[in-house]
Amino acid sequence: MPRPSDSDTLKDIIALTKYTMGFVPFTFIDFIDIILVAAIMFWIYRATRGTNAPYIISGIIMIYLMWVVVRTLNMELLSNILGQFVSVGVIALIIVFQPEIRRFLQMIGMRQKRFNFIARIFNRNDNTSVTIIAPIVQACREMSAHKTGALIVIGRQSDLRLITEGGIAIDAKISTPLLENIFFKNAPLHDGAVVIEGDRIVAAKCILPVTQSDVPKSYGTRHRAAIGMSEISDAIILVVSEETGGISIAHGGTIHRDIAPDQLANLLQRHFGANRQKDRHATMGS
Repeated sequence: MPRPSDSDTLKDIIALTKYTMGFVPFTFIDFIDIILVAAIMFWIYRATRGTNAPYIISGIIMIYLMWVVVRTLNMELLSNILGQFVSVGVIALIIVFQPEIRRFLQMIGMRQKRFNFIARIFNRNDNTSVTIIAPIVQACREMSAHKTGALIVIGRQSDLRLITEGGIAIDAKISTPLLENIFFKNAPLHDGAVVIEGDRIVAAKCILPVTQSDVPKSYGTRHRAAIGMSEISDAIILVVSEETGGISIAHGGTIHRDIAPDQLANLLQRHFGANRQKDRHATMGS
């Protein structure tokens, strides 16, 4: 009895994954295709959320559907006109959606470190996240009292190297006096953001992406940058207003303003506590 070849075995496997939904054949590859398209559409939605991009995308889809219809009906003149729009559509999309494309690429670049099993075991953030809260809150309290503007990024799982590489490396242990000196008015490192990872200040004078979402005109540059950073990462961003001295916290694309120092401490403890629980369960599950 002849032994089946590898190609025959592969054909049998593909045949087993093929199903029929009415008159439309549906395979396992089609299922993967749908999942990937859904994932891409979700990422596009996250990158364009809060902007006018969804309306523009809807218009482009309508033009494309019209082009398909007129081609099917053999309307040559209208088909040629719409075809010209479609042919230059890629270049037009790059120009129109330049901020959204940049944000989308930043979201991909700041990949999550939580999928790294070794980093999850040896990550020191779990042990130090609670100890850094006190000096950060105290620094915010002092800077708020003196109306010293500040922008602090507290890293969690997202990779922040794209941000820190654009700033000035520090690599110093967190302390209240150090944070106050960095943000002291007219100090060399006053402008920009401080990035904290673990129990250390990694870099200062970092430039953060400004949100493209519609926000109140009363929001200053620091608040817009805090929202923009929170949209592309899971970091927690603290803002001290130079005008009012108000303290704000941004996370997950939203910002809460005029927070009291005691309330700030509770919010940070809640965030880091939930983060430690999540990582502990993930490590046990692995």
